[in-house]
Amino acid sequence: MAVLWHRSDSLSHVNPLTRAFILNWEHSERAKANAESIRKNLPEEGLFADLSWRTAIEPFALEPKLVRSLEKLGRILLQFYRALDLLYRQSQEQRAPHWVAQWLEAGKPRELVDHALSKPFRHALPKVIRPDILLTEEGFIISELDSVPGGIGLTAWLNRAYSKLDASYNLIGGARGMLDGFSGIFGPRKRVRIIVSQESATYRPEMAWLCEQIKDREMTVQDEHCDDFEPGEAVYRFFELFDLPQIPVAKSLLRMAADESIVLTPPPKPHLEEKSGMALLHNHNLSSFWHQHLGGTFFETMKRHVPYTWMIDPTPLPPQGALPGLPCTDWHQLKNLSQRERHLILKVSGFSERAWGSRGVYLGSDLSSEAWSEVVDQAIRGFGQENHILQRYHKPRSVDTHYYDFKTQLVVPMTGRVRLCPYYFVHGEGDQARATLQGIMATICPNDKKIIHGMTDAVIAPCSKKEFTAARHTT
Repeated sequence: MAVLWHRSDSLSHVNPLTRAFILNWEHSERAKANAESIRKNLPEEGLFADLSWRTAIEPFALEPKLVRSLEKLGRILLQFYRALDLLYRQSQEQRAPHWVAQWLEAGKPRELVDHALSKPFRHALPKVIRPDILLTEEGFIISELDSVPGGIGLTAWLNRAYSKLDASYNLIGGARGMLDGFSGIFGPRKRVRIIVSQESATYRPEMAWLCEQIKDREMTVQDEHCDDFEPGEAVYRFFELFDLPQIPVAKSLLRMAADESIVLTPPPKPHLEEKSGMALLHNHNLSSFWHQHLGGTFFETMKRHVPYTWMIDPTPLPPQGALPGLPCTDWHQLKNLSQRERHLILKVSGFSERAWGSRGVYLGSDLSSEAWSEVVDQAIRGFGQENHILQRYHKPRSVDTHYYDFKTQLVVPMTGRVRLCPYYFVHGEGDQARATLQGIMATICPNDKKIIHGMTDAVIAPCSKKEFTAARHTT
């Protein structure tokens, strides 16, 4: 906890035990005041429907070097989306391997594929980019890449709430970065509808709060029955494309977007919501493409931070064939790996109700042999309809944090593993588009949780940039 040097100096004449007691008491009192202030600032309707988290007493501080890397990452991720989109189109046009399009189109309805390839959406890319980042002993790992992310409103609220606690917190994005970043993705359009489906209803309160804070345009949250769109409006799609059959307004929404009567973001491009894009990144047959269209430096950066990823494609290999980096010549042999060899994550690739949150994610070393065999069989059977990917598991390192327990009124130390969610907002179009980091949310889960997500016993905090000055020290 940060304490002013001059306060410590004023206690220099005091007995060391008494001095420690006074500092700890001041720490607890300040922590209590911080926690009470944060809770008081919560919107009456909440931010997540029926969900809660442990309250951090201060932001989660990141090393300046890591912050600089994350600031640069937005440009790299935007270029990755641009290159992935081009790769898919070239595969469709038979200018790239045909199996790329087969992987990315698996299980998608033809009508949606046609929309993704149509002229109005040809160069459209997501306007919000959020990777899930795990901190390991070797550096950071990008475990997921989300273009329809939750947490935008929550992170905006966290930044504002913690900014009020202490103006000296060097919060990434500041008090308004998330708000201005989100508003700016709609360019000159002054009326914006945010369509939140029933599947995504948990996030409706945070988006409603977000709309209330943005004053430079009219922004409202609507459900999936909204059908009174007007020409010139912008629509933010807060639902996954697999959910389209449950969205009554989907057909008219896509038709008006295709007619360019309205602007729809994220664009209806299911191939950009596929985790298999990570497998394409590591596929040796596509190295020359990535070097050319992602750029050598960006390509190496992505490979360094994205875990090695395979698509579970049961196409038979030739007799001398083997799966790169695995002691297997076919996917069924995954079932025979020992627990020590199963430091692997198996997950649904996309276009499925199990492909978001912590659903459809399995850590091999955490499962029994029988359970592991069952999910491997399920992945093999699902190819072509509900594809799965396999990733190397990189164990997150332990971090120390504190939270305030409102029941006991005590500051509780906790050691856990952290997931960082940086939010990049894309302003501008085409080659002029720029992705800017405007906030980072940290989710710290207890050490006994192998898969990190926003659970009730997680500590959630905004991120700040750690600074070392003569004005502060850590006790």
